[in-house]
Amino acid sequence: MTTATAARADLLGGLEEEVGVMIRRIRRVIGERARAVHPDLQSSSYLMLSWLAQHGPQRSSAMAEAFGIDKGAISRQVQHLVDLGLVDRTPDPADGRATLVSASVDAAARLAEVKDDRRRWLDDRLGDWPDADLSEFVRLLSRYNAALDA
Repeated sequence: MTTATAARADLLGGLEEEVGVMIRRIRRVIGERARAVHPDLQSSSYLMLSWLAQHGPQRSSAMAEAFGIDKGAISRQVQHLVDLGLVDRTPDPADGRATLVSASVDAAARLAEVKDDRRRWLDDRLGDWPDADLSEFVRLLSRYNAALDA
């Protein structure tokens, strides 16, 4: 192994380590956010609820495609959200046999509050980062995510 190859391997190992730290932190934060929306909200259902709030009313089939999971898992999560009063089901105006699922007004308000709180927290923690550094980090993280999606 050449010195350059070894150095590259060390860099990639460091990247894996830091991404692992970020993943553990994200899992913890998602759990905290879920409980802030509703004490019984599961983390996976929080992600679905957030997606619904962002994308508007959806059919379960669209949700299954977006999340890459089967319709049975979607159905269970939607039922969990219905039981908590966080989503509404309405007939699809384009096809009365189908149902649309959407975040309830209350859920959307709670999600917005949690998002605002998190942004304030991030701004507090990253307050000493110049905007140029933050912009570059966002750009590089976006590039990293795009490379992994390719």
